[in-house]
Amino acid sequence: MKKLIQKAEILLEALPFIKKFYGKTFVIKYGGNAMVSEDLKNNFALDIVMMKYIGINPVIVHGGGPQIDKTLKALGIKSQFFEGQRVTNKETIDVVEMVLGGKVNKEIVSLINRHGGNAVGLTGKDGDLITAKRHSKGKKQSPEMNHPEIIDLGLVGEITQVNPRILETLDKNEFVPVIAPIGKGENGETLNINADFVASKIASALKAEKLILMTDTEGVKNKTGNLQSGLTKKEVGSMIKEKVIKDGMLPKANCCLDALKSGVNKTHIVDGRIQHALLLEIFTEDGIGTQIVEKKPDLAPISTPV
Repeated sequence: MKKLIQKAEILLEALPFIKKFYGKTFVIKYGGNAMVSEDLKNNFALDIVMMKYIGINPVIVHGGGPQIDKTLKALGIKSQFFEGQRVTNKETIDVVEMVLGGKVNKEIVSLINRHGGNAVGLTGKDGDLITAKRHSKGKKQSPEMNHPEIIDLGLVGEITQVNPRILETLDKNEFVPVIAPIGKGENGETLNINADFVASKIASALKAEKLILMTDTEGVKNKTGNLQSGLTKKEVGSMIKEKVIKDGMLPKANCCLDALKSGVNKTHIVDGRIQHALLLEIFTEDGIGTQIVEKKPDLAPISTPV
């Protein structure tokens, strides 16, 4: 009986969160090891199905870098990167679209549906969801020359517009959208876009309650390497300036700041290697990752019902 009572208490702990988030939209960037481990993939699908059944509207944007690398290697095509962005030529974009829009996307949709959900897969090209322009050329210092070398990233996109109408239609009909980060260029060409950027822009367009970025790290850490459970926009800006936030965490932090600026209420960076990471972050007071918010009062705990 004691164990049954403990289970009831755990369920009741989630009640204030369920009440607060009922009917709200969460945009989730799904990537990293959570997309590789079979256990974690199943846990993710179950988390999404549960969120939908209790009245939250999840919108998923997925990555797929390792799957793309594997396919390119099998085809004998070399991968090149510049500042975390994949240099994408015509040959590579065909593979990117095939892997992200086909294999990876459909696997996620199938898994969610198998666990009782109602997911629909699409890319940014569907319903004119994402319009983009070619990414501005990057620069790096050439060791052979005294001036920077221009790096053309090829068919890599910067988002210029998000048209959320198709997502709103899917939401009204109780579907879970699963989006591959591919956009339509100004001349109709396919463009490869960083999934974190896509998730941030979609969250902004939907005025989502939360943007959640799943990663292979615990979250944002301070100078001494301690995980920060809650940070304000101003604190994150200082950590970027002081280069405490750098490397792979930098674009994720910037995505969170951009989303907050555009009206998203809260942003989260969580460790997707933890089982049921989404539920633990959303429905417990302490969470497991880093919350980034506009101001200190937004970090106040959700009061527990009497």
